[in-house]
Amino acid sequence: MDNLQSVNVNEIPDGFSATDPTGSAQPGASDAQTAKRQEQKAQKESILEQVLTPEALTRLRRIKLVKSEKVEKIESMIVSMAMQKKLPGKINEGKLIEMLEGIGAKKPESTINIQRKKYYDSDSDDDNDDDLL
Repeated sequence: MDNLQSVNVNEIPDGFSATDPTGSAQPGASDAQTAKRQEQKAQKESILEQVLTPEALTRLRRIKLVKSEKVEKIESMIVSMAMQKKLPGKINEGKLIEMLEGIGAKKPESTINIQRKKYYDSDSDDDNDDDLL
């Protein structure tokens, strides 16, 4: 017990280093990049809150838990449309569903083609199996 209480949190054990987990060499640059990313994320959220109805926004956030890549595409599409002033009004839940289905339809589904080997024999011309009885 005494050993655990006497360990200083700021001390780094041998074999470990105090490097940035993001891997950037400049500690000040990572703070600036993080702040910039957070600012962009906040701006995107603000735009989404303005152009989506509350029901559509909650649906989008629920879908993001499961299909984050699909939601990222939709969010960027909505934000770009809003920035270009191409949105006639607020996007309701039905329109959001149409957009989500449109994104899903663009992705081609993988198909599996099975090609069986054809064996040819001398009796292949006689396809009548009645003579086997």
